[in-house]
Amino acid sequence: MISSYPVRFDVDFPSRPLGRLSTAFRFIVAIPIVVVLTMLSGETFRDGDHSAGNTLVIGGAAVFIPLVLMLVFRQKYPRWWFDWNLNLLRFSNRVTAYLALLDDSYPSTDEEQSVHLDFAYPDTRQMNRWLPLVKWILALPHYVVLFLLWLGALVAVVAAWFAILFTGTYPRSLFNYVVGVLRWTNRVNGYAFTLVTDQYPPFRLS
Repeated sequence: MISSYPVRFDVDFPSRPLGRLSTAFRFIVAIPIVVVLTMLSGETFRDGDHSAGNTLVIGGAAVFIPLVLMLVFRQKYPRWWFDWNLNLLRFSNRVTAYLALLDDSYPSTDEEQSVHLDFAYPDTRQMNRWLPLVKWILALPHYVVLFLLWLGALVAVVAAWFAILFTGTYPRSLFNYVVGVLRWTNRVNGYAFTLVTDQYPPFRLS
């Protein structure tokens, strides 16, 4: 089923065997690009991998709070600000997908690669100007579910790590689950923090 939700995310399933050597040492090889992303986003990794998907894509309170004020008092989402958020989200998702072993191509800072994220520039005149003040609260049920989903995703990535080392292939069911968790996370961040839609995120992985 094709979703109509404004925030769209997907990762191409690898059609070739994944590199076993790069998979074995993924967290060591990824250190340089993680440092770059951390410096750009203003965030650091905390509480393990299950929170990484949330902290990296938010981009820090220094970006989020001024955006809320801009939308509430001016009903304006500067285009350059939108482009920055979208491209930072795309970059952070490439890094997250790499850490989750979904692809063994080293994350690019600008090329899309196999990770696809998109959402349209919002028409702020058609959006509720006061919702940005409370969206992060309204999304609380999602945080609880995502916490549990990310715990499951961590287990799935560990299982996939062993599978790739022995077979060179990411099990399709595990792949779809991890991508689904990332999709859910991106929808919640698009609603509550990037503020590109007023449509409440669905409770589903697909």
